[in-house]
Amino acid sequence: MEENEGEPPRAPGGLSESASASRPVPPPEPHYVGHRDRLRERFRNKGPDALAEYELLELVLYRSIPRRDVKPLAKALIAEFGSFAEVIAAPSARLEKMKGLSEISVADVKLIHAAALAMNTGKARERPLLSSWRQVLEYCRAAMAFEEREQFRILFLDKRNQLIRDEVQSVGTVDHTPVYPREVVKRALELAATAVILVHNHPSGDPSPSRADIEMTKTIIDISAPLGISVHDHIIIGRDGHASLKGLQLI
Repeated sequence: MEENEGEPPRAPGGLSESASASRPVPPPEPHYVGHRDRLRERFRNKGPDALAEYELLELVLYRSIPRRDVKPLAKALIAEFGSFAEVIAAPSARLEKMKGLSEISVADVKLIHAAALAMNTGKARERPLLSSWRQVLEYCRAAMAFEEREQFRILFLDKRNQLIRDEVQSVGTVDHTPVYPREVVKRALELAATAVILVHNHPSGDPSPSRADIEMTKTIIDISAPLGISVHDHIIIGRDGHASLKGLQLI
């Protein structure tokens, strides 16, 4: 059949070329969509060691920021705080000041930190602490190394050196936290602990013990020993490492 004169030619499918040309073309997917897929695939196939720290952080941020390229934000967070570990351990108040992070995003970041702490606590509970010293140090670093104020915490142990309770007794300033030796021993008695490990952090990064640290530890030892409570060690955690007063032969 001949085409009607004056009628525009029809495109395949029965639509005229002019109608076909006016059909809206869907916009291309944002470039970061493919990037996310590639990151996830690399993570699945090769594990976390195949990703840079900012790329691991991108995977965390995707959950709460699905429609924006988060690579610049992830890099900015690493630059601000120093590492993936320091980002997730950073106080929520500081994270909320970062441009691009909402309260929901901050909650997702802190969820990763909570998961890391729970995992390390589980490892410490699985076996006697003194035969898992590496797990004790990993747990203490995850819990305290990146805090901006000094914390004094106590690991209470039973007669098999298994963890009964981990408690933060006090939180102080950037270079001092109050410690009450009699309160330490009182709490150990309440929990029926037969030993304790004392732990505190130095926000400055240097874990070297001060004279006050040593004297306070010796006071706790003097009070607890007659009551059958041993002080196994006092560990000081810093960003650059740790110090053991027992290892340094200071107690």
